[in-house]
Amino acid sequence: MKRGSPSLKRPLIVKPLIFQLATLLIACTFFMALALRMDSGGLYTDEAITPVIARAIVRDQNGNLSVRETPELAELRKKSPDLWFVAEDDSGQNVTSGGVPSQYASLLGRLGDLSYAHLRDRSPPYRLSAVIRREVAPAGILTILGHGKLTGVSLVVLLASNLIVIPIFIALALISLLVTPWIVRQALAGVSRIAEEAEQIDANRRGRRLSEEHVPTEIAPLVRAVNDALRRLDEGYERQRRFIASAAHELRTPIAILRLKVDTAVEPATRKLSGDVARLSNLAEQMLDIQRLDADRSDESVDLGALARRVAADLAPLLIASERTIEVRIEGTSSLRGDAGAIERVMTNLVQNAIEHGGRHVILRVLETGFEVEDDGPGIPPKERERVFEPFHRLRPRSTGSGLGLNLVQQIIERHDGRVSILGAPGDGTIVRAEFASR
Repeated sequence: MKRGSPSLKRPLIVKPLIFQLATLLIACTFFMALALRMDSGGLYTDEAITPVIARAIVRDQNGNLSVRETPELAELRKKSPDLWFVAEDDSGQNVTSGGVPSQYASLLGRLGDLSYAHLRDRSPPYRLSAVIRREVAPAGILTILGHGKLTGVSLVVLLASNLIVIPIFIALALISLLVTPWIVRQALAGVSRIAEEAEQIDANRRGRRLSEEHVPTEIAPLVRAVNDALRRLDEGYERQRRFIASAAHELRTPIAILRLKVDTAVEPATRKLSGDVARLSNLAEQMLDIQRLDADRSDESVDLGALARRVAADLAPLLIASERTIEVRIEGTSSLRGDAGAIERVMTNLVQNAIEHGGRHVILRVLETGFEVEDDGPGIPPKERERVFEPFHRLRPRSTGSGLGLNLVQQIIERHDGRVSILGAPGDGTIVRAEFASR
């Protein structure tokens, strides 16, 4: 199974996202590690102790603050034997537990002015490390200053801090998925235009080049390389065309002399060469016809009915000599703009083919869409109906014919925006039909 063409979506969306994620992770890890290294404040008190302490503070019958030994507080004391704290309301009334260091004595009665703080020692055993938090307690809103379980920024905390990268990465991914295709379409709009230009280049429209004006800088070398290749092809085609024209012109004179000598010869063996000479003459004329196809044609209105009658009249002597008949049927009023001489050569060539390879009766029929030539000969096998248009292809070995006639017919009709096809006629005959899209 043939793989599809690679898309730009993967390199422009998926790969940048991978690099962005890696950059975010590395940056966050680096800055957190740098912050840890620069931090010299020692261990700090876990903030989880203040809610436990707040739930244990109540008021007695006199409205004073007191500590109620709750199971949570008992568990906290078990885990932190050196636990101490101060709980103070906004009026300055407070209650203490444990040995509050003297360094904090000046804060008592003024804790209500604070809401959040971390205080840390510079050296072990870090007994001065404390946390200040405002909490809602059964006794009301309290400010708690406490010391308990000590902790520090560890590898787990460092990795957990990188979780912030995930939503940032998701946002970047969504933006890339939505914006990048639009950016790609805008950036490659010029490529779409040159693709349309390339579709219009064929053997009949030479000299065209792809536009380099709107393509990205990275693609411009490819466009220039294609234009250089087209230029070389045009130059090669032009050399070939000039060679064919020169060869055909040079051959006409010796062929004409040879024909004259053969026709005037007395020896029967020499006169038998007239068929071969006619074949050479026909080949030279067809080579000239191919050369004429590349010349600028003069378009004019061509009446196919009148043209068919003229071709039949011109070929009548040949038909009478070979004991064959031709019939012109006008089944539609058809005309087109084109090269009258080229269309006449097509009709003549098709009728001559029908005479040479067909049966006894030929019909030249003019239709609404073009014309066709029908014969009652042995016909052309379906598998050979496309190949007979190839240059020098012959359906069967024969002493006459160059194999260029039907190829020339096809080229002329295609240059008139038409198409030629071969069909089976009633019986065993052949119909060669020429149809034109615009008339």
